[in-house]
Amino acid sequence: MTLIICALLYSMYRQLVIEQQHQVDIHLASERIRFQQLALTLGRPTFAAQVRTADPKTMLVVWQHDDRVEGALSFMPPDMPFLPDTRDFPILTGGPEKLHIFTGGLVQTRYGPVLLASRTDQLATLIDKFISAAATAVMVTILLTLAIGYLFSKGLLRRVVQYNRLSEQIEKGYYDTRLPISRQQDEFDLLAMQFNRVLDTLQNNLNAVRGVTDNIAHDLRTPLSHIRIGIEQLALKPADEVPESCAILIEELDHCLATFNAMLSLTRLEEGQHKLELGPVSLIGLCQDLEEMAEVVAEMNDQQLTLTTGEECVITGDKHLLFMALFNLVDNAIKYSGDGAKIDIIQRGRQIQIRDNGPGIADEDKERVFDRLVRLDPSRHHAGTGLGLSMVKAILSRHEARIELNDNHPGLIVTITFRTE
Repeated sequence: MTLIICALLYSMYRQLVIEQQHQVDIHLASERIRFQQLALTLGRPTFAAQVRTADPKTMLVVWQHDDRVEGALSFMPPDMPFLPDTRDFPILTGGPEKLHIFTGGLVQTRYGPVLLASRTDQLATLIDKFISAAATAVMVTILLTLAIGYLFSKGLLRRVVQYNRLSEQIEKGYYDTRLPISRQQDEFDLLAMQFNRVLDTLQNNLNAVRGVTDNIAHDLRTPLSHIRIGIEQLALKPADEVPESCAILIEELDHCLATFNAMLSLTRLEEGQHKLELGPVSLIGLCQDLEEMAEVVAEMNDQQLTLTTGEECVITGDKHLLFMALFNLVDNAIKYSGDGAKIDIIQRGRQIQIRDNGPGIADEDKERVFDRLVRLDPSRHHAGTGLGLSMVKAILSRHEARIELNDNHPGLIVTITFRTE
């Protein structure tokens, strides 16, 4: 700001000097033409009278002829150039302002050279006042700039110190800490909002990790306890009961291994490490295979399973993985909708819906069910790993398909939409 103001003041100073000099040049040029015309039209005595009556306040005129000097001065200043060239020269007076500065030059007339000069010391005084005022303005500007800059930087530093203190709190493990947002909506507030969003995501991820850990501990504690007790009792059993006990232990171990294998498979799918065996897949054929496989399980629960197909649609995908994902959804509908429920598989073009009239899923759980090891059955009444829907979402994501859960009033509608080729 100081540099800009100094540059502006210097530009104004230059414009002032140039403009004043220009006005002096114009005045001298017009008077030169006037006196040249007077010398051509007037006689010598009349011309001398014009020189004597010129007002020194507006234009100083001096004519030297025949060793005589006519006009405002008693002598002709030496070494004066001819106009348009000019030179400054001082004049001593008897008034309160004893020294005047004039700028002028000679003009050649019929009666000889005539000195024309205009007073310029007032301009110098004006320029001095301007320089003094400009210097004062620059000093005031510097002081104001320093004061405002200090207050501004102090305010910024206060917010930076506050952010640093809160960051230390987060570093100590207080993950619910958030940066404050003011009403100014400035750059710091935008940064704070972005930082808070990152903290929200990190906290959600930490909560998800804690939930996964708790679910793993809950799901594996029971079978591992059974295995431990079984091993302790194995030595106490008669020889003819050992094979049966070993079979129970092997089943429990298979359940543990299935959980870990499902988690590893899910990770490979989510990170793209599992290579898809791509090929043309008919959605009608896929739904028909799904009905054929699930119909037996539905009949065992006295459930009615129907298939409705529409326009044929062929997509590119891994048929085995897609069948596994859809069967998981139908199996969930069979498992949780209850005995005597009705389950519909509906295919319309590139969209597949699985409908049931069971208890459905609460709105607050519709997104949570896709997280790892989340099971909405708190009693764990139905066997499972809690990874089925996570696997479904991972498979559909690899195929760029979208899955939505909606209410069927009663029941649940699962809608899968594949992208167009």
